[in-house]
Amino acid sequence: MRAILAAIAITAALPAAAATLEERLAPCLSCHGEKGQSANQDVPSLGAQQKDYALVQLYMFREKLRKVELMNEMAKGLTDADLQAFSEFIAKLPAPVPPSDPGDAARIERAKDIVAKNRCNFCHTSTFAGQDQIPRIAGQREDYLVKTLREYKSGERRSYDPAMASVVEPMKDEDFADMAYYLARAR
Repeated sequence: MRAILAAIAITAALPAAAATLEERLAPCLSCHGEKGQSANQDVPSLGAQQKDYALVQLYMFREKLRKVELMNEMAKGLTDADLQAFSEFIAKLPAPVPPSDPGDAARIERAKDIVAKNRCNFCHTSTFAGQDQIPRIAGQREDYLVKTLREYKSGERRSYDPAMASVVEPMKDEDFADMAYYLARAR
């Protein structure tokens, strides 16, 4: 919580026109990770995220089409040029580093079956690096992936594309847990 309050205070203190891009992004990276790898629970890693995806998400936060109070506040007042610059910067951050442990082979195999059955690789690509407006999910925080899948299923997470809600609708919570476990370890 302290990091969040500090991020808001830093952002408020930096006039947009006077700050460099790196200075303006410092509050973002204090939560999402200096090198794009978040250490904060339920906060996604942004490293190597698709620039078009990041752009759309930032726009949705700014316009309050996607409601996360802190993100709505952070994006308030950003221009279209700001959104473009931020998304391009995010895309150039290094990809998150997956956990070094090989993981539970049985869980990974279950997850691979779920992923294949639901054709996750069709949109997110075979490496789960994402493409265009489809997010990178390889190496993403496990807790964030579970949270996101649950939000798509409950309808809490709004999307500009209803595909995710229909994909996750028949899935069970244990499917989400195994998928997130696997995807967090994807390289």
